[in-house]
Amino acid sequence: MRQLPETDRDAIRLAQDPQFPRWLEQVTATGGCAHPIHLSGSTATLDGTTGEILRHYDTRDEPAERLLVRCRNRRATVCPACSRLHAGDTFHLVRAGLLGGKHVPAAVRHRPRLFVTLTAPSFGPVHRAGEACRPRRNGRTCEHGRSLGCGTAHAPDALVVGQPLCPDCYDYSTHVLWHAHASKLWDRFVIDVRRRLASAAGLVQSRFADHARLSFARVAEYQKRAAVHVHAVVRLDGPAGPDDEPPAWGTTERLIDVVRKSAQHVLVRTPYSPSVGELVLRWGAQVDARPLRADGDGPDDDAVAAYVAKYVTKGASETGAGLDHPLTAWADIAMAPVSQHVRTLMRACWRLGGLPEYEPLRLRAWAHTLGYRGHILTKSRAYSTTYAALRAERAHHMGHVDAPDTITERHWRYAGSGHTPGAAQIAAGIAHDIAIHREIVREELDRRGGGSL
Repeated sequence: MRQLPETDRDAIRLAQDPQFPRWLEQVTATGGCAHPIHLSGSTATLDGTTGEILRHYDTRDEPAERLLVRCRNRRATVCPACSRLHAGDTFHLVRAGLLGGKHVPAAVRHRPRLFVTLTAPSFGPVHRAGEACRPRRNGRTCEHGRSLGCGTAHAPDALVVGQPLCPDCYDYSTHVLWHAHASKLWDRFVIDVRRRLASAAGLVQSRFADHARLSFARVAEYQKRAAVHVHAVVRLDGPAGPDDEPPAWGTTERLIDVVRKSAQHVLVRTPYSPSVGELVLRWGAQVDARPLRADGDGPDDDAVAAYVAKYVTKGASETGAGLDHPLTAWADIAMAPVSQHVRTLMRACWRLGGLPEYEPLRLRAWAHTLGYRGHILTKSRAYSTTYAALRAERAHHMGHVDAPDTITERHWRYAGSGHTPGAAQIAAGIAHDIAIHREIVREELDRRGGGSL
């Protein structure tokens, strides 16, 4: 036994425990969660009239007197099992807003709907993938003596793609400050779209909500240059939301026109700083607004939902644009497993985060995401269902609901998290088996020509 690796010794120890079968049931119930939460406590269900105890559960009868529950982390690099569950929920959340379902009427698929992409502006030339990166005939150089051109045809996965041609010319301060204000820029974009729609229809802007409602679900994605851009599903409904038809003037063509104009118009000004000045931040010049059509003449609804669901599970390390955990000190930046470009962005966050005028932006706290402090996925209230509703529906399907006319008393406390090395290995095997099983079922459903998992 002493010659075996620690992981194997720990796995054997677990398997020899008399309560191993029950522990295995718990791990399987979490889907093989890589970092489960350990809870200690009890639950009692009582008759609401008589006070009689109908059911009672206590963790004192469980292995190590603990109950394991999912960590629910969305990042595949942290917990593959929970990220798959989160991706499935995201798919249904986005799809319901496109095609209906989950208490959203199917009529939404016939509303004006767009798939919008908004990009960050340029902060300096970077290497690009394609036939020729940045061809130049005159051989000009920047003030630092570096070439302003590159004639190499870079592969999409080449490490140089997204890196500045001249790091000294690149505007790292504006890059991280744009990230810090990206969510505010999106909010102003949505407000401006509503105002322009109202003006185009001859309405007083403050009365837009009496005639129509703009709903959306958006996801933030890091490009190769480590700059965030936004993908959004935008839908126009009547004033009551999904249950209400939009007004006659609310056409897809008008929505496209307004979205493009708003993307070009809106701006955010940063607080004045002696070291940076006052910046005017806008969206980039590249704006894409494609209609989603019910007759199939446009991007596929399921493909859009699947794309969004896939991206929200990616960790920062997968996108090459930061880390999945906060930085605690300046020295942590030098040790981070990132490119020099990303490392310089982190240092810019840390440097600017120490200035009093930028204190509200909490740039040091968000240095691991390069200053971006918004959620990866956000949606308007009336777009579709919610994650909480999807979880409640899943709990109801599994029978984990309170019966009517009963009272449930719960007493829980946090008792730890994670796995021992052997337990982690077993949990990873369970998660892998579940994933394989789901893939087999999905292939069988596809072969039969219907259904989704």
